[in-house]
Amino acid sequence: MEDAVKRKKTEEKPAAEGKAIPQAVQSDPILTIDVDAHVESFQEKEDARWHSVLNAHRTRKILTGTLSGIETLESGWVVAVTYYNGFRVIIPMDEMMINLSGDGRENANTLNRQTRIANNMFGCEIDFIVKDVDSESKSIVASRRDAMMKKRQMFYESENPEEKPMLYPGRLAQARVIAVAPRAVRLEVFGVEVSVRARDMAWEWMVDAGEKFSVGDLVLVMIEKIQMKTADDITITVNAKTGANTNKDNLKKCHRQGKYTGIITDVYKGTYFIRLGIGVNAVAHSCNLTSLPGKRDQVVLVVTRINENFEVAEGIITRLIRRYA
Repeated sequence: MEDAVKRKKTEEKPAAEGKAIPQAVQSDPILTIDVDAHVESFQEKEDARWHSVLNAHRTRKILTGTLSGIETLESGWVVAVTYYNGFRVIIPMDEMMINLSGDGRENANTLNRQTRIANNMFGCEIDFIVKDVDSESKSIVASRRDAMMKKRQMFYESENPEEKPMLYPGRLAQARVIAVAPRAVRLEVFGVEVSVRARDMAWEWMVDAGEKFSVGDLVLVMIEKIQMKTADDITITVNAKTGANTNKDNLKKCHRQGKYTGIITDVYKGTYFIRLGIGVNAVAHSCNLTSLPGKRDQVVLVVTRINENFEVAEGIITRLIRRYA
């Protein structure tokens, strides 16, 4: 009986010792199903991702992230927040290089103007260059300005005076939609921001540019004009109506004395601008209603004239179908 007890303790001892050795501290590599395969640990993956950040910092490589937040730090610093390779990146607001021209708030505080526009840019892709890193906390400080300036030098300037730069008047180029307002769309065209009126973004009239465009979209634009004093002072004019003009073809669907439904896209000094349901832009200079309609209301228009020069139908509003709530 005593021998049996000793034998049982001896059999249990290796198992107990085996449990005492944590798997994490074993020196043997992970046993993989495929022969000679290698499985990276979480730490190895994070080290590789951080190494790519350090390499980008060293080479001043342009990186891209999505604008995810705006914060006020304890120091009072207002920063934009994005992520790259899973690491948090902060960009001081004065390094965002937001174009403030034409925002209509020239007398307001610059930081408030920048923050207001940045609030409308959530979800857009932004380029940046890493300026400083902290390997202990894995924190990154970056500059969108530096990335924008580098792109301007790459695409708007030419090292050889006899050669055209990559961007010039008449060149078609892709642009990022970085903010959308009812009457305008803000684009970033290879390091230069430009605000385009909604009516210049599409052939059809829109009540709100948000009906057709969203932050993060890529659109095709024609570079019409470039004014460059220095790399820091560039203004451009673009035309986003690069697709086929369907107004002329749609105008053929419209007939004099015909009645058509439409949505009022704008009202200016008693003139109504309407987008008809048949795909035609229309203008009404008079309205035969006791209660005048407003923007976004659905109405009936009687066409009195087809203006082919301006590619619009002209007529009289005779009925209110639905008032916008």
